[in-house]
Amino acid sequence: MTTRKLQRIIESVPAADGAGVKLRRSLGRANDLRVDPFLMLDEFSSENPDDYVAGFPAHPHRGFETVTYLLDGHMLHEDHLGNRGDLKSGGVQWMTAGRGIIHSEMPQQERGRMRGFQLWINLPAKQKMKPAGYRDIPASEIPVIDLPGGGRAKVIAGTLNGTAGPVQGGSTEPLYWDIELKAEESFATTIPQSYSVFAYPFEGSLEIGERTLKTHDAGVLGSGERIELRAGGDGARLLLLAARPLREPVVQYGPFVMNTREEIEQAIRDYQSGELTRAAAERAIQ
Repeated sequence: MTTRKLQRIIESVPAADGAGVKLRRSLGRANDLRVDPFLMLDEFSSENPDDYVAGFPAHPHRGFETVTYLLDGHMLHEDHLGNRGDLKSGGVQWMTAGRGIIHSEMPQQERGRMRGFQLWINLPAKQKMKPAGYRDIPASEIPVIDLPGGGRAKVIAGTLNGTAGPVQGGSTEPLYWDIELKAEESFATTIPQSYSVFAYPFEGSLEIGERTLKTHDAGVLGSGERIELRAGGDGARLLLLAARPLREPVVQYGPFVMNTREEIEQAIRDYQSGELTRAAAERAIQ
């Protein structure tokens, strides 16, 4: 059984999105910094309300999924279909933009810590125009398992050590685990060789083979079936993400992700004319 090596490191950089929310972006900060089917990973973390209180006012999406995992804080999701969802500490929102959605994500706090992640996952060409939808997953529905070395893991998507998370299957069969390791604790598992895999330590550092992965850097793992990670001297907390790659062309223009330039131009026309939201609403009612 081959152990995956740390093949590439994608450093995160300070950025801003929405109405000025400060964050760190690793995957997706350039077109060649993606890990098929993962398009983007943002981490936001601040106790200063000026960094987050303006939130993410109404904006469109088409052609992919967004996964928002909130470690600390409270955000309200609203969309043009009339859906509302409260995302609170420890919870996840898994949204499929499909053919089109206009939504907002606004903080429901004026002070305190706001901390979490947003991950974009591509959809295959045959599913890019399906009706939009989303699922709110409270912290109480996300299983937490103990690891042999004293650490623990939250299983959001996929299955780890026989424990299934609330999200299963889907077009790319994603695995999404939040893993906490004690100082110098090791973690090992197997993931299908065909999957793309990356690790993102947001606390502490990791040793992967003979290489070190620092805090806030995404580490893309090479081919193999076995994953072996070791926490640094201060321990580590990380996201471990994996999924089946789509191996399709990616053309992105801001919040639209399609397969061709012509499809992007159509998405822009649909948004400007209102067709994007009308068609999505009609199909969602059927």
